[in-house]
Amino acid sequence: MIIKKYKTVFQAELSTFYDELEVESFFYIILNQFHNLKRIDLALQPELSMKSSELERWENVVVDLKLQKPIQYILGETEFYGLRFLVDASVLIPRPETEELVRLIVESRKSKVESLTILDIGTGSGCIAISLAKNVPNASVFALDVSEAALARAKKNAEINEASVTFIGKNILEIDDLEQQFDIIVSNPPYVRMLEKAEIKTNVLDFEPHLALFVQDDDALLFYRKIAQLAKKNLVENGKLYFEINQYLGEETTALLAELGFNNIKLHKDIYECDRMISCSLQTEH
Repeated sequence: MIIKKYKTVFQAELSTFYDELEVESFFYIILNQFHNLKRIDLALQPELSMKSSELERWENVVVDLKLQKPIQYILGETEFYGLRFLVDASVLIPRPETEELVRLIVESRKSKVESLTILDIGTGSGCIAISLAKNVPNASVFALDVSEAALARAKKNAEINEASVTFIGKNILEIDDLEQQFDIIVSNPPYVRMLEKAEIKTNVLDFEPHLALFVQDDDALLFYRKIAQLAKKNLVENGKLYFEINQYLGEETTALLAELGFNNIKLHKDIYECDRMISCSLQTEH
């Protein structure tokens, strides 16, 4: 089968499920993964073909895409902050917004050379911890998660990316002390309220782990409160706390951190101009 001809079939099959640009994006992601070819390769060599066994792989992907299964889960991997991450249904798919959280921390350390310790709480695939381990000089990085399956995936991702990260299996809601001091604590905890389920796309709602996504409407800041309380005990003097947050709860999250005694609280917008990140520091009283 000529690949360029199959592209027309692929687009027709999926046209009622996704918009044209999304289908085209899927096509070139798969082309790269299955054949190590880019858009330009197909343009320059329009007669490129694939074997029947390769066509069967494409058709299996189409079946999964029609079920709204995320392309990252279908292919088993994705890219985050220029690194390759294996993903499956045990972990959330890393988002571009979370890359912005990583970039915020990396940029803040650009001119600094002293060693530091970083803790990523609710690490999932390990995308935050591993990206920081690879991009922040002299950092000792720790990553915590309650899910054994997520930790297994994160450990594999650390291995693939040759990143040194210490993984910890614990439930953050059941911890009273982190047992050591950190210069930076970062977290992208569950923050989607049940009332916001209607806004969530089917491919997220039906396939991604709800444990890592949702909180109850009556206590949407549960994880932020707990992590901030632990940070008060376990951040060094002038240590920094970073969160990815619910875009609708920027003011509430800011107020919570102020109430708990954090300083220099800054709300950061993402590329879509939504309130998405918070940074703050801790200056302990003497």
